[in-house]
Amino acid sequence: MEARGHVFKYGENVDTDVIIPARYLNATTGEELAKHCMEDIDKEFVNKVQKGDIIVARKNFGCGSSREHAPLAIKASGVSVVIADTFARIFYRNAINIGLPIIESPEAAAEINAGDEVKVDFDTGLITNITTGKTYKGQAFPEFMQNIINAGGLVNYVNNKNK
Repeated sequence: MEARGHVFKYGENVDTDVIIPARYLNATTGEELAKHCMEDIDKEFVNKVQKGDIIVARKNFGCGSSREHAPLAIKASGVSVVIADTFARIFYRNAINIGLPIIESPEAAAEINAGDEVKVDFDTGLITNITTGKTYKGQAFPEFMQNIINAGGLVNYVNNKNK
């Protein structure tokens, strides 16, 4: 499993209210949430993001409320993976549960810049900055987590296993 795209870079403590503002929480689909993803921190994100792009951020990405809307909005916007120094624990679980790959790598989060082209190998945890040629180590996804992500989230994974 692999992701490849261009980077949107953010700082520390990007909270769920910035990822998807509370005024849009009445949206019923990921597609509707995606129209407002990151708009309070990056007005151009929704206009520039393309399928496969990557978010890179510093520490404590996804802090704040426990809403599943935040990782859902990111995934529905087309982002293929989020790389951060650290994630808020509830965001981490919510991301896996809805099928959004996330990887912790402090060195990658510090050195990768906005606009860089990056490739992530989920089997090995290897992050390659194609723009600079530098590689970083992130955690590889265990097989069971890859299965959840490949299924599109925990609900789909469980439903597929029960068939």
